[in-house]
Amino acid sequence: MALNENIENFCKELQLPMLNEHHHALSNRAAKEGWKYSEYLYEILKLEADNRASRSRATLTKLAGFPTIKTLEQFDFDFTVGVNRRQIEELSTLEFVKRKENIILLGQSGVGKTHLAIALAYQAVQQRIKARFVTVSDLVMQMSNAKKEKKYDTYIRQAILAPSLLVIDEIGYFPMNKEDAQHFFQVISRRYERGATIVTSNLVFSQWSGIFANDKVVTTAILDRLLHHSHVINILGDSYRLKEKKEEGLVDSDLYKFKAPKSIKGVK
Repeated sequence: MALNENIENFCKELQLPMLNEHHHALSNRAAKEGWKYSEYLYEILKLEADNRASRSRATLTKLAGFPTIKTLEQFDFDFTVGVNRRQIEELSTLEFVKRKENIILLGQSGVGKTHLAIALAYQAVQQRIKARFVTVSDLVMQMSNAKKEKKYDTYIRQAILAPSLLVIDEIGYFPMNKEDAQHFFQVISRRYERGATIVTSNLVFSQWSGIFANDKVVTTAILDRLLHHSHVINILGDSYRLKEKKEEGLVDSDLYKFKAPKSIKGVK
């Protein structure tokens, strides 16, 4: 009894909850099955390591700020047009994160841009890579507030530079003023070749100037950095969310057509 109490005390002191919970049962199993000492040590350490990895993934998932959890297994590749399954599978290896490359998902509302963005970021946190999801409207609002509170540099360091993968959703759904456009430029500029970024937009590149207060200089600077080392995925087709309504004849599909952007030289 004293030995077990001492083991439990050491486990608490060293913060080894799984060892504390399972050492007795595992030691009995080891004795019964004639394990070597190294086999017992491996099994008990594996329990501890797996538990820590699980807690780490749970924490990273919570900190990522996903509005919902989406996976690649849930994505309907048969419904969408323009999404190459092999390319997505390659991106899901997350080598693009290591190479600090960007992914740009274009398409009308409802075709699966956000689903793919979340799924890839969720894949990252499952591999214990720090990721963050934010809509562009929340992003510029947070940056504006940080500037007013004189915490801009801290915000940039903690919210923009700290994640290995940053997802910025819904670019193009509302026009920005010049200050907002400058905030967004700071994000893309600071992360350029320093971190991987996924962005989604319902507008083709030729329309992006209208997003950024019709400032062609800022727009060009943003696109120049965003498109370098990037993977552009243009998703065609109708809204998946409106699929059933369209089949019932309640939605006019002509309202949701989306033309592919012209290819850009040098873009992967």
